[in-house]
Amino acid sequence: MAELRTLRDKMPDTEKITINLGYVDLGRIDLLVQEGFYSNRSDFIRTAIRNGLDSHRDAVARSIERHTMDLGLRDYSRAELERVRDAGEVLHVKVVGLARLAPDITPDLARATIASMTVLGGLQAAPEVRKALADRIL
Repeated sequence: MAELRTLRDKMPDTEKITINLGYVDLGRIDLLVQEGFYSNRSDFIRTAIRNGLDSHRDAVARSIERHTMDLGLRDYSRAELERVRDAGEVLHVKVVGLARLAPDITPDLARATIASMTVLGGLQAAPEVRKALADRIL
């Protein structure tokens, strides 16, 4: 029998942001959308952000290397954190992208193994784990 999952179990793969634009800039974007250059405002904004990131690709790569950060998706499993705890070590998590803490990680295990957490992008963790790490998330 196939396992059934509700749609709510799926974590979003994007983060919603809010920006403020002047009316003239907004009108210019709307004009480009109307002329068919972009399908909608969000399409224009995503494209502009990607172009800006591409123009700074080398600077971002050097910064990631300098700070020894993980780039992209970084998953932390319960087994991984248990190994860290059992070795008497702690983690200083640094991620550019998305950091995910497995749903079965307890608040106590997270506090015992994560000394600091810097996430430039998004963090997915159970609410009780986020609360337990609140003073360690930079």
